[in-house]
Amino acid sequence: MAEIIRLENLSKDYEEGGQTHTVLKNVNASFEEGDFVAIRGRSGSGKSTLLNLLAGIDTPTSGDIYIDGVCVTRLRPRDRTLFRRDHIGFVFQFFNLIPTLTVLENVMLPAELAGNQNGGVRENAMGLLEKVGLINRDDTFPDKLSGGEQQRIAIARALVHNPRLVLADEPTGNLDDKTGDVVMQLLSQMTHEVGKTLLMVTHSHKVAQRADRVFEMQDGQLVTSQVVG
Repeated sequence: MAEIIRLENLSKDYEEGGQTHTVLKNVNASFEEGDFVAIRGRSGSGKSTLLNLLAGIDTPTSGDIYIDGVCVTRLRPRDRTLFRRDHIGFVFQFFNLIPTLTVLENVMLPAELAGNQNGGVRENAMGLLEKVGLINRDDTFPDKLSGGEQQRIAIARALVHNPRLVLADEPTGNLDDKTGDVVMQLLSQMTHEVGKTLLMVTHSHKVAQRADRVFEMQDGQLVTSQVVG
């Protein structure tokens, strides 16, 4: 498999109360296309910080991130935003659906923002809704859905613009165990069957067991925890 993510000497510091706190310290790692990677660690260990750096939402103190051969850390802010829009899908813990848009409109939004205005976007979105089992809720608003249903919609939204990379930040953290199992099975299946790379942060050992590779965030470093399968 081809390499899709490479981290080179990645560090992130924060200033707080006149003191410097190092969250990530010279992290080096690479992930291959089609990998399902889980990153575990205690609260505040840097898991979400790493995800935000990969997404281009935040910038590192030093070091570089390469995604699909592009050094995203050296892009101008607008170019980073456009790269994220076109190449990355994001699944959040709290769903982040837009309450004034219907289910279908929420799913279609990333593709429309990427400039795809043709009828194929609607067809693709409806196909994804069918895969997540919610095609009959296309004209429903998010507040009428359960948490598990909202997260299934968020998965469809993350995939609608056909990103190479999907980032998931505690995607089951706001769900009960049974619903979380359903969501994780769906997320794993929908990314694997089309060859997406899925990088997920989670505190749950059970959720991490579904991944191909598992890492722990320890003292600002990524440490291999286990290899599954």
